[in-house]
Amino acid sequence: MVSVEHLYKSIGKTSILNDVSMHISEGEVVGLLGPNGAGKSTLMKVLTGLWKADSGKVRVCDTDVIARPDEVHKHVGYLPEQNPLYADMYVREYLRFIARMRDNSRKSTAESRKQEVDTLIERVGLTPMANKRIRELSKGYKQRVGIAAAMTGNPEVLILDEPTTGLDPNQLEDIRALIRALGKDHTVILSTHILQEVKAICNRVIIISNGRVRMDKPIDAIPDLENAFRCATTNANEQ
Repeated sequence: MVSVEHLYKSIGKTSILNDVSMHISEGEVVGLLGPNGAGKSTLMKVLTGLWKADSGKVRVCDTDVIARPDEVHKHVGYLPEQNPLYADMYVREYLRFIARMRDNSRKSTAESRKQEVDTLIERVGLTPMANKRIRELSKGYKQRVGIAAAMTGNPEVLILDEPTTGLDPNQLEDIRALIRALGKDHTVILSTHILQEVKAICNRVIIISNGRVRMDKPIDAIPDLENAFRCATTNANEQ
């Protein structure tokens, strides 16, 4: 489903990702865990084809991301850390616009896109807000809009970068429950620096620090995630 082999990425003279390798199977919910500046967001941008790797191999759903970055957009839904919403658009209007933009084949009819958006609105819990302007929504509902936008076109892989940042406790639990539900039908890669997030949502954790993978294990195989994270990141800083 997602395969990364010996990936390197620098920005200017700064090395961001160093020999990163990982393989993620269909149906997994994987947490990319690491401190701020570890390289998580850069890795996600490479996986989505937004940024090109310096070297290495990256494949998503058998698509060579480096050679065919535009093709991978058919298979990946992406929610960046800074949720890019058009605040003056209505929720339903915005999602229909995104669905039309993502209709790469140009085969979908307006009616089928309308049905898709209505289904998404219901699935992510946006029904009460569907006819409101995005700027009128709470942070939690804006995140739901971003997740719904990422799901347009029914991509096999969802990549979510810090999806619960800035949420209050009730919103936090609602979005976590939504992501857990999405994991039943999609492969989900979730970036965070919050350990509780990984334990609450993911079935596998990949710890990244200083641009390298420091640990890759099923969450059930890590009895003390806090200690494992501390050891992995402390050892990385000492190298």
